[in-house]
Amino acid sequence: MSQSMLNMYISFGGMILLFAATGLIILARNKLSGVLRFIVSLTAYLCLVVGAIIIFYIVLSGPTE
Repeated sequence: MSQSMLNMYISFGGMILLFAATGLIILARNKLSGVLRFIVSLTAYLCLVVGAIIIFYIVLSGPTE
């Protein structure tokens, strides 16, 4: 597998994490309460940070051959 294809699949993983974070935040704010809300929110923010780091890395790594 070429480096370009690997970067593409890694960036897809980052985008999926960002979409998951959005859905989890909406779920936590509108439907949940108590400890479960905290756990889901924490998971969502972890997905957001990891997804952002992945996308940031892929963008800054530049073009591949």
